[in-house]
Amino acid sequence: MLTALAIQNIVLIDQLALEFQPGLSVLTGETGAGKSILLDSLGLVTGERADSGLVRAGAAGGTVTAEFELPEDHPVHAVLAEQGLEGGRALLLRRQLGADGRSRAFVNDQPVGVALLSRIGGLLVEIHGQQGQLGLLNPSNHRALLDAFGGLRPQLAEVQAAYRTFREAREMVDEARERLARARADEDYLRHAAEELSALAPRPGEEEELAESRTLMMHGEQIAGELGEAIAAVSGDGGAEASLRTAMRRLERVAEKAGGRLDPVIEALNRGFTEIEEASRALEAVARDLEFDPRVLERVEERLFALRAAARKHNCAVEALPAVHDAMVAQLRALETGEQGLDALERTLERAEADFAGRAEALGAARRAAAVRLDEAVMAELPPLKLERATFRTALARLPRERWSASGADEVQFEVATNPGSAAGPLSKIASGGELSRFALALKVVLAEADSPTTLIFDEIDQGVGGAVAAAVGERLARLSAQAQVLVVTHSPQVAARGSRHLRVGKTVVGDATVTRVEPLPPDERREEIARMLAGAKVTDEARAAATRLLEGAEG
Repeated sequence: MLTALAIQNIVLIDQLALEFQPGLSVLTGETGAGKSILLDSLGLVTGERADSGLVRAGAAGGTVTAEFELPEDHPVHAVLAEQGLEGGRALLLRRQLGADGRSRAFVNDQPVGVALLSRIGGLLVEIHGQQGQLGLLNPSNHRALLDAFGGLRPQLAEVQAAYRTFREAREMVDEARERLARARADEDYLRHAAEELSALAPRPGEEEELAESRTLMMHGEQIAGELGEAIAAVSGDGGAEASLRTAMRRLERVAEKAGGRLDPVIEALNRGFTEIEEASRALEAVARDLEFDPRVLERVEERLFALRAAARKHNCAVEALPAVHDAMVAQLRALETGEQGLDALERTLERAEADFAGRAEALGAARRAAAVRLDEAVMAELPPLKLERATFRTALARLPRERWSASGADEVQFEVATNPGSAAGPLSKIASGGELSRFALALKVVLAEADSPTTLIFDEIDQGVGGAVAAAVGERLARLSAQAQVLVVTHSPQVAARGSRHLRVGKTVVGDATVTRVEPLPPDERREEIARMLAGAKVTDEARAAATRLLEGAEG
């Protein structure tokens, strides 16, 4: 509910502070007094487009501040929490507009973008006037309004859950198909490459082993020659082994004659002879192992070069070739099992789609039943509003599969035909300004419990009607104000008499400037204002008496 509105330097308003109450507040005054300024100010502070022409002449800028009182379950709280803004029962909106057309927006004194201000304002205030209708007559809102009227929100929640499951299943199928398509595109290459690596059969550590063998064999001839010389020096004729044997025989012949002095020498020579024998055998074994064969070297080099060529082809180290081969085999195996997995996902998608389609169909049937009730209720409201020749209908159309959404599979639009025999069409295109406002009022009365913004504003909804029709408009506005706060700008005394609070808008001259003033009217002045609306320039006693009867009738 709007509780207060403060305006500074907007058009003819220099400074104005108003307080508002629940129920129906009426604003009256002479044409040109400035009633539209109040609506422009409310539009500005709730996020409508800023126009530098709104700034009062000579002022550097203007400011509009609106204060609202919100119930705990109001949807604005969720928006504030989502944006990380401080909330509470009281909500303060402020818009500053410079003479250069630039503006700044604030929510609870925290700076915000105009888009967010507009989003919040749309949840707080709904304006219906000659220049356009907001919210209610927007076709994108009609489906939600019908669901609210029909009490279908629990059923809608089930459809939304089914749609999420359907959408997730569809995304999983799409991803699996894409992966499988990529794998299929590479299948021929993978099979050929995997077969090549299978034939090559690389082993971990093989490159290092082959490189060592190759190095050894490449120097095999030189090593073999040196080994031969070493063997000859150790065990050949005149070698170390023969020399030690000769020395030992000579010393053994004279050992007894030397009185034991040669025994340590003979023992040392004997140990040396044993070591020389072992060295000789070891040299011969190494020589046999390193026997050079050019064919073996060729085979080693071919193997080493084949491994390194494969590594270059797959852009990896030779050591990683076994892992590359394993990965290829796994990809091919996944390709074989991928089709089975895709089949399972597609079956899941089919079940999810069937579940959603069934629930959406049931919701559609419930919507069609609710549409019949809505049409009957709105049609009952039209004759008293001088729309007895008009027809209202809720048009439902089944959407194609590609347009299904969490809201179901139905498109909903409110349509009217203003004359018998004429084709029905969208509200905003078929009805004139005055008719549009009265259609909006009829819809609002019917949808009051299902769709009640904090504050509803009707601008001259009674234009072009009078008498019983104006009285019917006033009665419905009063009925609507039991569900939501209603502000109405009116020239109709029948409507003004229905207000629980009456504000009079007028112009006055202050110094050299003309300014707009708004004053709440006590009972006596209210009767006088309604009498003026009845009589015109000269208020008569008959007009006062008629005003009294209107007020008494409204109270009754």
